[in-house]
Amino acid sequence: MRRRRVRLLSSSILLVLLLLFSRLMQVQLFHTESFSKHHVNLLKESVKQRTQEVLIDDGRGQFLDNEGNPLSYDEKTVLVLFPFLKNINWDREQLSKIINVSKEEIDRVINNAKKPIIYREITPIQANYVTKMNIPGLFAIRKKYLPENNPASQLIGLIGENRDEFWKRYPDKKGYHSLKIGISGMQKDFDEFLIAEHPSKLIFHVDGKGAPLFGIDVKYSGQSNPYYPLMIKTTINRQFQNEIETLLDKHQIEKGGALLLDINSGNILASASRPSLNREHPFSDEGSVNMMFEQHIPGSIFKTVVAAAAIEEGLVDNKEEFNCSLNIRGEPAERDLGMLPLEESFSRSCNKTFAELAVRVQQDHPNVLEKYAENLGLIGFSGWEGNVYYVKDFKQITHAPGRIFTSDESRKDQNYIGQTGIGQHEVRVSPLGVANMMATIARGGERKAVRAVTDIQYADGGILFHFPEQTVKGDHISTSAAMRLQSLLRSVVTDNEGTGSFFQQLSYEVAGKSGTAETGIKKDDIQLHNKWFAGYFPFQNPKYALVVVNLGVPGDQGGINPLFADIVNMIYDKNREENVNAKISTQE
Repeated sequence: MRRRRVRLLSSSILLVLLLLFSRLMQVQLFHTESFSKHHVNLLKESVKQRTQEVLIDDGRGQFLDNEGNPLSYDEKTVLVLFPFLKNINWDREQLSKIINVSKEEIDRVINNAKKPIIYREITPIQANYVTKMNIPGLFAIRKKYLPENNPASQLIGLIGENRDEFWKRYPDKKGYHSLKIGISGMQKDFDEFLIAEHPSKLIFHVDGKGAPLFGIDVKYSGQSNPYYPLMIKTTINRQFQNEIETLLDKHQIEKGGALLLDINSGNILASASRPSLNREHPFSDEGSVNMMFEQHIPGSIFKTVVAAAAIEEGLVDNKEEFNCSLNIRGEPAERDLGMLPLEESFSRSCNKTFAELAVRVQQDHPNVLEKYAENLGLIGFSGWEGNVYYVKDFKQITHAPGRIFTSDESRKDQNYIGQTGIGQHEVRVSPLGVANMMATIARGGERKAVRAVTDIQYADGGILFHFPEQTVKGDHISTSAAMRLQSLLRSVVTDNEGTGSFFQQLSYEVAGKSGTAETGIKKDDIQLHNKWFAGYFPFQNPKYALVVVNLGVPGDQGGINPLFADIVNMIYDKNREENVNAKISTQE
């Protein structure tokens, strides 16, 4: 009996030792770079415990504007001080003269330092003098920072560290130092091209008390491949983007924004959304949401689609007049506009006309309005899509596709159709879709995919992949119908009683459509509205499609026309300035 207990105890001890030995082998030999379900890199965690470091660049790819300049980051020249400087003799007086800071202040900072610190920003000239001093632990480096003014922040999107999601997306990326991934915007859409592989940093080895382990040798660790990280060259015009951001704040747009498209290429030149993104608490409000890519009630903007359908289907002519003294229910309207033909009905935004026409075009084919909304590029996917190397059906942007009806009942009920004809009921579209529609009409009916990115670049500026312009296949409106719509959109401005007559004196001739939509939401017993103006310019030689929207404002507040006008004039001034500079440069 005693022997049996001894054997049992020995076996138990042996089993425990085997388990401990197996665990030790797992930690030390087999899973050193991907330990546990969390894929912890034990080697790197071990190194972290005995090093101090300054991160120069986390190694994640970045976004550039359309001229190849930094968009999602700023680079600053900064002075880095390592704590062992307090223990060696070096010329503090010379540094104080270079950076214009007292020697006593430098001593105070170094004596209080327990880890390497980024002391302050310095000029490139000062950095050159600091480098020539050749002092161990004293470095002038170029470091990347988030930009202070945060341009196109919702379009670019956010990144965050999510271990589980990282391994779900990239199960084969063992040994990666960073688990940061894109969680919104183009950071998410282009994430697989941007994920960080090798950070750049200054490393100093220390013992358990923080004292130098191998003398005062600071090493640089960084990306050894000169082609990485990759850069995403966007279509954003930095000047236009910055000015539009400023104008949104000037006009106190709390929810809404502006979107500017290049008509010829389909490129997004600027996309500004409000509320602004709060980096400290990005999901505390709607600041992380790109309002330019979300669905909203458009109001009379949608009358453009109804006009297109009626014209293409031959259901209206120039001589027919509509009773615009009545509303869509046949009751006296708030505005007694009298009998109006199609052009004046459109320019003065007569609800009765377009409620009637919507019923007319839907009576035989319940999908006609949806068909023309898609043909104009208002609904459906608007962005660039295609194969990018091994990535099939890659989409540059993620946006709400829009909708006209949600049920067959709504498609057939005349009351619902009438409300749909004036952009109410179930109609939801994005500013991106509206801008795309305006660009399609300005091109004469040709549909192009919207681009936010032209190239994926190597770090040295070489092109890894170019996104060509895309003409969208499928049905489109005829050239003659597009020309008629161009005339209607222009009449909104040229008609002295038109809803866009405010724009008659702008630097560029504008064509467009206004919209004021009831949201069905009240605040302090006041009905809130979405206020839109969408158009293109210059009318004779279209270059830009612009949409501005102010969401959820009282009917007597938040007018959007002054913002649209200021943006148009700003673009005119910028282009004139650029032309003058180009002429001077040519003469020189």
